[in-house]
Amino acid sequence: PRVLVIAPTRELVMQIGEEARQLAKYTKFSVVTVFGGMDFDRQRRQLSQTNSDIVVATPGRLLDFKRQGDVRLDRVQMLIIDEADRMLDMGFIPDVRKIISATPHKTKRQTMLFSATLTPEVNRLSSQWTTQPIIVEIEPQQVAVDTIEQLVYIVTREDKYVLLYNIIMRKKLERVIVFCNRKDETRRLADLFTRYRIDCAVLSGDVRQRARIRILNDFKERKIRILVATDVAGRGIHIEGMDHVINYTLPRDPEDY
Repeated sequence: PRVLVIAPTRELVMQIGEEARQLAKYTKFSVVTVFGGMDFDRQRRQLSQTNSDIVVATPGRLLDFKRQGDVRLDRVQMLIIDEADRMLDMGFIPDVRKIISATPHKTKRQTMLFSATLTPEVNRLSSQWTTQPIIVEIEPQQVAVDTIEQLVYIVTREDKYVLLYNIIMRKKLERVIVFCNRKDETRRLADLFTRYRIDCAVLSGDVRQRARIRILNDFKERKIRILVATDVAGRGIHIEGMDHVINYTLPRDPEDY
């Protein structure tokens, strides 16, 4: 590839790949997405059979292909590291270092890091991987959009589900994302919804990739009423026309909120 984009989650890779295909629609550029949880041989064929101008990948799966000689990175002209702060949080940096060492020297490629927060660690990485970097910092005009009404309910742990159930039923909510901190919490909540015959699905790291794609599509098409997701699985998801977003447990990181 001439352009290599690395992102931390499968959903983000799929989303970037889809946007890239739309942008490249009237050009001869080909876009290949590479991520775990999907057919290895099929992705290998896409890499070898097409002239992959743009590759969008999660670090682990890209390294698997590189080790087996299915992809070469010595002609990369532009390297993009998306969600650099999340890459740090999720422990991907050793893999990213291996990938970068396989690309041309930093003086012979353009390197871009995108990050929600400019932490000292992100700044240190950018100084290692770029030459004379320019920092473009975009201040959010507002922390949350004006059209969103934000409500906080002070409630005991025992009454949390009862309150959530009543909000959903009394307001007749048809499309809701409920965020939890942990995977076990998403499962418990989904079990409660199912017990009370509320149509729901879970989106977390435990769900296989094919199922995740199907769940997201079904939710977008209003076939699923409630999506219970972990903070990490929910990052980067773009869904239009949401009724409600409920933080059943508040995220540990304010940026995630």
